[in-house]
Amino acid sequence: MERLCLFPGLLRWLLLPLFLLLLSGCEGRESELDYVTCGSLVKLLNTRHNVRLHSHDVKYGSGSGQQSVTGVESADDANSYWQIRGKPAHPCRRGSAIKCGQAIRITHMKTSRNLHTHHFSSPLSNNQEVSAFGENGEGDDLDVWTVQCEGVYWERDEAVRFKHTGTEVFLSVTGEQYSHPIRGQREVHGMSSPNQHNWWRTMEGVFIQPSQELVRHDEL
Repeated sequence: MERLCLFPGLLRWLLLPLFLLLLSGCEGRESELDYVTCGSLVKLLNTRHNVRLHSHDVKYGSGSGQQSVTGVESADDANSYWQIRGKPAHPCRRGSAIKCGQAIRITHMKTSRNLHTHHFSSPLSNNQEVSAFGENGEGDDLDVWTVQCEGVYWERDEAVRFKHTGTEVFLSVTGEQYSHPIRGQREVHGMSSPNQHNWWRTMEGVFIQPSQELVRHDEL
């Protein structure tokens, strides 16, 4: 009887190191997933206006005539997925954490065109037009944006800014709404100064780990 009474305590003592090892492994795995990584497919929310960055095969009727980029309130629209990529001729390593200050491209999943801006006026607010440009993920140097954040890496739950490397404007929304054919969608444009209208945060998406595995965040 004495042996039976001691066995459970001995078993717990033997299993405790294994439990602690597994726990530390889980904590390390979670820390790897704290960052936005190269190749990840995400939705980006403007935190001031609560709209997700969006595009579709609808051209601007003025300005550049390129594919329009807007903000939508819906969380379920598949046209709001964007892939995080390296800049032209300097691809980032798939699964590597994106650093604060790193130059990236943001590519629309459905149309394979890159988030882009240039010296055209936006149709509603007269700020700088933002469009989707290129074919099969390849455009030009005006597709490059710098991630502005506080720490070393772009954290998934952190609000960040995107500053255009070519024209130095910030990706922004100030609330202007389109009518037909994209009624209710918000204008997305570039603004020359950082302010409350140009904070963005990752929401739903598929995040790439350094091990190349896919990690789902909410529902696709």
